[in-house]
Amino acid sequence: MTDAAFTSGKTEGASAANPDLRDPVADSVYAETALQAHKRDGMMLAVRARWIAMPLIGVFLIWVNPQWEVLYYHFILALICLNGWFISRAGRVGQSRLELLLIFLDLLIMTFGMVVPNPFSAQDMPVAMQYRFDNFIYFFVILAAGSLAYSWRTVIAIGTWTAAMWMGALGLAWWFSTPVPGLSEAAEAAFSGLGGLSYFFDPNNFMFHLRVQEVIVFLLVAVTLGFSARRFNALLMNNAGLERERANLSRYFSPNVVDRLSQNDEPLKQVRSENVAVMFIDIVGFTALSAGRDPREVIELLRGFHGRMEREVFRHGGTLDKYLGDGLMATFGTPEAGERDASAALQCARDMCTALARWNITRRRAGEPEIRIGIGLHFGEVVLGDIGANRLEFAVIGDAVNIAARLEKLTRSLEAGIALSADLYARVQAEGGDSALLEGLSCAPGQRLKGLSAPMDVWVCK
Repeated sequence: MTDAAFTSGKTEGASAANPDLRDPVADSVYAETALQAHKRDGMMLAVRARWIAMPLIGVFLIWVNPQWEVLYYHFILALICLNGWFISRAGRVGQSRLELLLIFLDLLIMTFGMVVPNPFSAQDMPVAMQYRFDNFIYFFVILAAGSLAYSWRTVIAIGTWTAAMWMGALGLAWWFSTPVPGLSEAAEAAFSGLGGLSYFFDPNNFMFHLRVQEVIVFLLVAVTLGFSARRFNALLMNNAGLERERANLSRYFSPNVVDRLSQNDEPLKQVRSENVAVMFIDIVGFTALSAGRDPREVIELLRGFHGRMEREVFRHGGTLDKYLGDGLMATFGTPEAGERDASAALQCARDMCTALARWNITRRRAGEPEIRIGIGLHFGEVVLGDIGANRLEFAVIGDAVNIAARLEKLTRSLEAGIALSADLYARVQAEGGDSALLEGLSCAPGQRLKGLSAPMDVWVCK
């Protein structure tokens, strides 16, 4: 392993710096998932909104018309609640003919209930009077609920279908209804000469211009809500891309570090020196372990090993710097230094050994050979920061990196699982952490490491 290999190779900023580098397939998967979640949550919210709005309307209708005949309209409201639940079950991202059919049925039930006279009503009034109750405003409830979950095209379709049904019902009512004799004449006689009041108070008058006004306003609102929904979907798609980039970032940093990075516009731009803990881990005898094995088995072995070790790095707040074949490099204190970076690194190393011991139990039961590892730890000054132009890499370089790698190699000759420098040992003591963290360590003084002129004391854990 050369010193050049000690420079990290992350590309956490590549897709953000250059949109052309994004994977469109991955973006579409993230967007599809985000849209599915939005659709599902919006559908359930729309159902709950119906279940609240319709009973409130039902109570209001009792106050307006405290007669038994109002139960007919309660039945209409119950059908709308039930149909809303069916719509929520049929709804999905993309085209759903069943969903569109149920939405159409929704509007048809509304139109029928508003235009057709109540069959249980004892009052015999002209059909035109059904349009005088301003029931059309209840369509806005359906439109508002639709904007919670449907696509912008469906929202505009709701507006278009409603307008068509309302005007169609108006035309049918005008064509087939029979004016009640005498009412128009009575209105003319009562309000003649009063500036056209007889026209407005004629019970047989459908007042077409007001019906057209209702439809035009409803269509304008529907189009506005539709394009608002379209804009929201665009923001959702963009957010899905950001979440994908965040997920990619979380492959390298622990969740708490990702949170800090996501809240800072340019967190890594400044090249600076920092004291951090550096860890190298490697499988001992990997060449012999993989000899004669199927390559797919070797890949699965590495995945299982890397997954367990990576989990411990992130659990202790470390940063996965890179994979090194059968090993990896991690840092503690990057991109921001903490108060217990050295202690976190040592605790992580111990927990890695524990996780490996549990895995080896499973491997023995399966007749697989055990895995041994060597871990090198050092605490010292490094230089860190972004390098590159479009494809950014977060570099961690310096003697501390080299020393940690040499300590990992030294575990072979010392027959130890963990080898840490005296600097890291002293730093753990200075951090005042759990004293049990240093138990079981023994000193191997005067060890010579490649690249260092003077020998150094090394603490090992068997």
